[in-house]
Amino acid sequence: MKRSASAAWTGGLRQGAGNISTQSGILNSAQYGYKERFEEGPGTNPEELIAAAHAGCFCMALAAQLEKEGMVPDRVQTQATVTLDKIDGALAITAIHLDLLATVPGAELAEVERVANVAKRECPVSKLFNAQITLTVNLEANEEKQPAQ
Repeated sequence: MKRSASAAWTGGLRQGAGNISTQSGILNSAQYGYKERFEEGPGTNPEELIAAAHAGCFCMALAAQLEKEGMVPDRVQTQATVTLDKIDGALAITAIHLDLLATVPGAELAEVERVANVAKRECPVSKLFNAQITLTVNLEANEEKQPAQ
């Protein structure tokens, strides 16, 4: 299986502008540029897209790993935070933090943490990075569902 995306850029770094498109069409000439990446501005940036890809991949890897362990989550939600720093004068992604909130009926926090760490290690996107990847796990309380009135 292969997936693709494309990007185009015109002009210099600070005054230039670019757009990003994905094979699926979900992004179609989405704007990106210096302001979007290093300041605040409309559009996206590479680090935001990496965070989205990692969060999505990790959620799927966790659901698969939980199922393998006999647990089916009601919901998993992950926020990925990508850190971009200067190292020896050059930009580098130095860390990614995954913050997980999960609802897993009957599961204990220690079980979900163990399985989440396996999913973090096995997630295909995690395997791409030469950066420290950390994880926080929060287990949402399971509420008894009341029948509809």
